[in-house]
Amino acid sequence: MAVAAPTRPIATPLAIIVVCGCIAALISFGGRSTFGLFTLPISDDFGFSRETYGLAMAIQNLVWGLAQPFAGGLADRYGTGRVLAGGAIVYAAGMIGMTFAADSGLFYLTAGVLVGIGIATASFGIIMAAFGRAVPPERRSFIYGLATAASSMGQFVFAPLGQAFINSFGWQMALIYMAGLVLLIVPLALALRGKSEGVSEGEADLKFMQALARAWGHGSYKLLVIGFFVCGFHLAFVTVHMPAYLVLCGLSPEVGSWTLALIGLFNVVGSLLAGYLGGKLPKQILLASIYFTRAIATAAFLLIPISPATAIIYGAVLGLVWLATVPLTAGLVTLFFGPRYMGMLYGVAFLSHQVGSFVGVWLGGYVFDATGSYDLVWYLGILLGLMSAAIHLPIKEKSVDSFRTVPA
Repeated sequence: MAVAAPTRPIATPLAIIVVCGCIAALISFGGRSTFGLFTLPISDDFGFSRETYGLAMAIQNLVWGLAQPFAGGLADRYGTGRVLAGGAIVYAAGMIGMTFAADSGLFYLTAGVLVGIGIATASFGIIMAAFGRAVPPERRSFIYGLATAASSMGQFVFAPLGQAFINSFGWQMALIYMAGLVLLIVPLALALRGKSEGVSEGEADLKFMQALARAWGHGSYKLLVIGFFVCGFHLAFVTVHMPAYLVLCGLSPEVGSWTLALIGLFNVVGSLLAGYLGGKLPKQILLASIYFTRAIATAAFLLIPISPATAIIYGAVLGLVWLATVPLTAGLVTLFFGPRYMGMLYGVAFLSHQVGSFVGVWLGGYVFDATGSYDLVWYLGILLGLMSAAIHLPIKEKSVDSFRTVPA
């Protein structure tokens, strides 16, 4: 009796991997970007202070960051598709749990811990690790930019959609509908199956702690990680507190939602441009320019009287440099250490980003409750932007020898 030859799994075409990954990134980041719209309705209904809501979002960002290196390591080892699908389920469960979490402790658990773990395991960081394995080196920077642009388009789509859901159905049903959209990531994850394969010729075979120790001994990686803290500070503070800040300035909630939406829309251009330029110009110089631009744009926004027009213009300018840091940072991590460890080591850098997010979103709520104003946090954001611009300038754009060969 003839025995059938074992069949090889059919390779997923690169175009399908990229399209499904970008749609998943759009949904994952889009859902998360709406949480600032829920600040006032949830706080009013549950009687939370601004600091309580801000602390839940801060916990979410911190848990996201803490889980990201492990999520990246699991994706590298067991496959992106499995991690992505599981993360989407946890993410949706956390959003649904928020609807009945009237106690602050339960709210911290659902909005903070569960959603944070879900985002970490269903985020663009995991998706970019899959892209890093599938895409040729010369195209990685552009594809990373494409994934980041898709995430930004999620913010453009979901911000007004979330506000429309809140206005039409109330904030509880809006969160349930958002959770349903997040679950669409599960079938998309099928196209991103795959994991890091064996060691390539001349590449070091390192365990988790070995790879982390060697990476942290590289000075340029340290600077990159420290600078990424500032990116997280900016993004989390603006995403969560900008809508409430604009209402405080006398503008309507719709202006806040459209400001967030325009940040996402214009960052489609910014991310694609960063990905393209990252393949042609020094990435560290581009990163320094991005942080400097953020600082100057924020200073101008605070100096000019607030109006719907200035909010929209600020959103557009900020959008151009919003997530443009991501393809450049991911590109440097891959260049330093190779694609084999990209999921884990980008995750470590992203942990710094999320510590910054924790500080930015919590400090915004704390300062507002203490002073009745967000001004101190805005000014701190400007100072940190200038400092981060300076930190990126000494970074050297070259691979790390200890990740290419095992030292004798």
